[in-house]
Amino acid sequence: MKIVMAHGSGGNATRELIKDLFHKYLANDYLDKMEDSAILPVSEYPLAMTTDSFVVTPLEFPGGDIGKLAVCGTVNDLWMAGAEPQYLTAGFILEEGLDLDLLDRVVASLSRTAKEAGIKIVAGDTKVVQGNGGLYINTAGLGFRKSGRHIGTDVIREGDALIVSGDLGNHHACIMSQRMEIVNSIQSDCANLGPMVEDLLQAGIEVRAMRDITRGGLGTVLNEIAEASNHAVEIEEKSIPVDPEVKSFCDILGLDPLYMANEGKFLCITAQEHAERALNILRQNPLGTKARLIGSVTETGKPLVTVKTRLGGKRVIDVLYGEGLPRIC
Repeated sequence: MKIVMAHGSGGNATRELIKDLFHKYLANDYLDKMEDSAILPVSEYPLAMTTDSFVVTPLEFPGGDIGKLAVCGTVNDLWMAGAEPQYLTAGFILEEGLDLDLLDRVVASLSRTAKEAGIKIVAGDTKVVQGNGGLYINTAGLGFRKSGRHIGTDVIREGDALIVSGDLGNHHACIMSQRMEIVNSIQSDCANLGPMVEDLLQAGIEVRAMRDITRGGLGTVLNEIAEASNHAVEIEEKSIPVDPEVKSFCDILGLDPLYMANEGKFLCITAQEHAERALNILRQNPLGTKARLIGSVTETGKPLVTVKTRLGGKRVIDVLYGEGLPRIC
């Protein structure tokens, strides 16, 4: 069966879609009330809120799908602010012709990922538009900063350490391989970063700032941090972790892992004296076994990103120019 325009009419077809598919996976005390808004309990902790939209194609790919991606992408943004995710909204925009079995798998995956992340989906919406069987998801996430610690670019200091949690470029290479029908074993790194962040905070690591390395890649993220903090940063090319198969893929197609998207990696900036302990903590998690120290914050008042090459020279790393790859998340 396929999605038809009647599924977005608000009438019987809409009710059946919600009851037979969405309610099957997303039912909870908040959604079951079928109100226009969810009334949430008051929290004693500072709130963090984020929003995101997901338009990836293909909708399913090795290592994940748009449902898993929507939850991970949203909760990761909250964790990067040191906030524990609590609530999520999900708006589904369905194109006419979308296969209902595919939608069922995506919603099941979204529900499963949300439960694993300990986050409740408290409000949702469904719209149907003309199209060719596509699916888009918009989310909003709400979390609590329970640690009481301020994490942000405004506390970055000269000498701080730059750590990445693992290999770069897997998600980008996976999606591009699927679209180009290139056969390989590259999988998306789509994952919830929460357990690693929680371990760092609970261990008392002096975390200055964190960013998940998504669109634009590490190069763009570093430039955003340099500009926001008004500090120069320098990384070492030889220290940047890249999976051998992804590296080969990049070499063939002329891609630079520094500008490739990830959905399960993050940059963590810590006080230099806490860097080794932070690395050890990250490497104890299956998602962080390849965590590496890649550089440091080098100078105040000069927002510039440079890389020390394998030959001993230096070059400037700028933000991504143009379009890296459309619909990657």
